Amino acid sequence: MKQIFIDVETTGLNHWQHAVHQISGTIYIENVLTDTFDYKVKPHETSKVEQAALDLGGLKLETVYAYPHRTIVYPELIALLEKNCNKHDPKDNYFFCAYNAHFDNAFLKAFFKQCNDTTFDSWFWSNTIDVMVLAAEYLKDIRHEMPNFKLKAVANKLGIIVDEKKLHDSLYDIQLTKKVYDIISKTK
Repeated sequence: MKQIFIDVETTGLNHWQHAVHQISGTIYIENVLTDTFDYKVKPHETSKVEQAALDLGGLKLETVYAYPHRTIVYPELIALLEKNCNKHDPKDNYFFCAYNAHFDNAFLKAFFKQCNDTTFDSWFWSNTIDVMVLAAEYLKDIRHEMPNFKLKAVANKLGIIVDEKKLHDSLYDIQLTKKVYDIISKTK
C-alpha cells in the first residue's frame, strides 16, 4: 500500500481563483516512511491572493512571490512521485491522504493543470482518505464537547501536543495529520 499524506497552504479558499504557495507531505510505502517533502512555490500569476490567507501562516506577499516558480517545483514533485509509483500502471497508485482531503486534492489538481499536466488522476486512487472524516467517526460520541473540528482541536482532543506557532505551515500540519491518522486508524 502506498500512501501520500499531503497538505497545501494557499492564497485563498477557491482552487479556481487562488493558488498553492506551499506543498508538503510524507510518503509511506507499506507503512514505512520513505520520503518527506516541503515545496514553497510562487503563486500562479493569474491567481488572487488574499492577505487573510497569508496571515494564517504569518507570511507577507513579497515572501510568497519570492518563492521558486512552479516550473522549478513541479519537476521535483513529479520526480518524487515517480520514485515510488508508475502512473502508467493503473494498479500502481497512491492513496491521497489529507485532513479535509477535498480541499488539498482540488488545489493540487489545479496546480498540475497550471503546469499543463492533466495526469493528476493517474497518480492517485480516486477515493481519497480524508482524515477529518475518519476523525469524525472516531470522535462522534464526544464531538459536542469540541469547540470546532479543525485539525488543532482534533489533535488536542486526541492528546497530541500542538505547537500553535507552527500551525498553517503545511509540513507541520501534515505531521499532525499523520499523528491523528495513526491514532484513529490504529496503524503505525
